[in-house]
Amino acid sequence: MTLNSQTSRPSGRTTSALAAAMLAATTLGATGPAAAQMTDGTIKIGVLSDMSGTYSDLAGAGSVWAAKKAIEDFSKSNPGIKAEVVSADHQNKADIAANAARQWYDVDKVDVIVDLVTSSTALAVNQIAREKNKVALVSGAASSALTGKECTANTIHWTYDTYALANGTGNAITKTGGDSWYFLTADYAFGHALEKDTSAVVLKSGGKVLGSVRHPFPAQDFSSFLLQAQGSKAKIIGLANAGADTTNAIKQASEFGIVQGGQNLAGLLVFITDVHALGLKIAQGLIFTEAWYWDANDANRAFAKEYAAANGGKYPTMVHAGVYSSVIHYLKAATALKSDADGAALVAKMKELPTEDAMFGKGTVRADGRKIHDMYLFEVKKPDESKAAWDYYKLRATIPAAEAFRPIAESECPLVKK
Repeated sequence: MTLNSQTSRPSGRTTSALAAAMLAATTLGATGPAAAQMTDGTIKIGVLSDMSGTYSDLAGAGSVWAAKKAIEDFSKSNPGIKAEVVSADHQNKADIAANAARQWYDVDKVDVIVDLVTSSTALAVNQIAREKNKVALVSGAASSALTGKECTANTIHWTYDTYALANGTGNAITKTGGDSWYFLTADYAFGHALEKDTSAVVLKSGGKVLGSVRHPFPAQDFSSFLLQAQGSKAKIIGLANAGADTTNAIKQASEFGIVQGGQNLAGLLVFITDVHALGLKIAQGLIFTEAWYWDANDANRAFAKEYAAANGGKYPTMVHAGVYSSVIHYLKAATALKSDADGAALVAKMKELPTEDAMFGKGTVRADGRKIHDMYLFEVKKPDESKAAWDYYKLRATIPAAEAFRPIAESECPLVKK
């Protein structure tokens, strides 16, 4: 196995600077019969993520590492594969993501784009992948529209979505007494979808939605929004946001004494990096749904140990695990087809083959592009319950794969036969 890397610095937000925004290009594998069948003899994987903003810790450079690790591990049993990773910062802007995708697909011969944290960027690239007949594997974004009305034959939604988050957290909290909700919502596609899906679960479970307020993305000052939520008298303030927006809202809610006043916060999308940033004193007791946790089994722990060693002691999120898992399955499909030329054919092969990897075990990809696996309801430990660094979660419930995601019969995806 050979390893070569080239690095350049991002140079701005314009379309002409997108090529310079590629942060790394890494080639792994040996040239052989399998590689010779691929376009240009190489599978080219683009990690398009937030490299510098509010979601950079939960995705970002860690997703680049996860993609490279997937290639490295796959190459051990498939030495003929030759693959290359490039990366760029979409800055959480749909237009920058779209321009990067066109540059990669049309000029730079990228075959598949992965990660795509932020729903607006994922939805933009989703359509471009269809137009160019390439592949998009979404690990970081949450909008369930990706497997609904916006689904295409070229995209798979891998790790989690707003329906699964709402179904896990919203259902559990409502059924245990949190039956009145007010939402603090990030004002873009992801926040809107998460509020919509959670509201539907709350109402179905017999609860009430008393209102919502939408905040800019990203935001620093949540004081006016929290005061509105506080004034609603709702038992639960649902945080339909993520990353630094979630941690800032929770910190400021603590300063306002909202929880001490009798209301509770529901983190509708929480990552281990958020809990780490908050600290257990503030985060303890938070209940939320995730697809993956580093301390769940030996394979996850081994992945996390290697990740931490390469990423300054930080631990991986479910987004990083999803990037690894999706790239492994893509490489399996490309190897089975002996080609990476036809994106729709590759995605069809990914749906045909059962999924199996060290991070998520066995699973499937449905006709609507939804990757199916168990989800987990976690609670953040109290400080005295944590025994080591990053030992933050305790498992409250496992949500079986068949129950975690929107039933296929309810799908609005045009690919699903009714």
